[in-house]
Amino acid sequence: MHVIRMQFPAMNAISSALLEWLERELDRAKDEPILLTGTGPAFSAGLNLREVVNHDGAAMERLLDRLDRICARLFHHPAPTLAYVNGHAIAGGAVLMSCCDWRMIADDPQIKVGVNEVALGAYYPPRIFKILAQRLPAHHREEILLGAALYPPARALALGLADDLTTEGELAAERRLRGLAAHPRGTYAYTKAALRDGVTALTPAEEERFRKTAIAGWTSDDMKKRMLAALDRT
Repeated sequence: MHVIRMQFPAMNAISSALLEWLERELDRAKDEPILLTGTGPAFSAGLNLREVVNHDGAAMERLLDRLDRICARLFHHPAPTLAYVNGHAIAGGAVLMSCCDWRMIADDPQIKVGVNEVALGAYYPPRIFKILAQRLPAHHREEILLGAALYPPARALALGLADDLTTEGELAAERRLRGLAAHPRGTYAYTKAALRDGVTALTPAEEERFRKTAIAGWTSDDMKKRMLAALDRT
């Protein structure tokens, strides 16, 4: 079992430094089971707005493409993966959680979980959107993605954003991951690959739409104003 424990500033906000570190941790994990978690009050609070608010189009495209590829790599990891959501998992944090095979949240009603990008005016990178569309239950998908709300753990479980709640902390997550890892590794990897085959493949048209529409949205004046307003509230 390889534990990836996020411990970065601003509630594990997703920055270039965190993404570089995640890539190294995934390299270190090789083909072993992964437990992904956070520290303190947050699993991850999403993108680091202090970093991205001044990005131009090229810098924003590099950051989002890197996040997109890391999420796809975690989603397709051949061994069992489990996200233990110790605290808030918001926007990109909830995305990272959703890339894992099993999503376990600490049963604390103060925790908020959700993909609220639409409410923020933020555009999903294309692979991430496809992962979410595959992982979220069809009958709640539009409520979660278009409603763009943040939920307490019990509601996140009811909607299918999570697979389990626990009051036992990380020990419960380790126990569950060991259970998944006890399955024959080859058949687990084969079945997982078959379930997810082609999910994150992109057409040239999808890549072009991302560059033209999503990046323009992320770097628009309106988006920068929303980012600055959010930073003023912190």
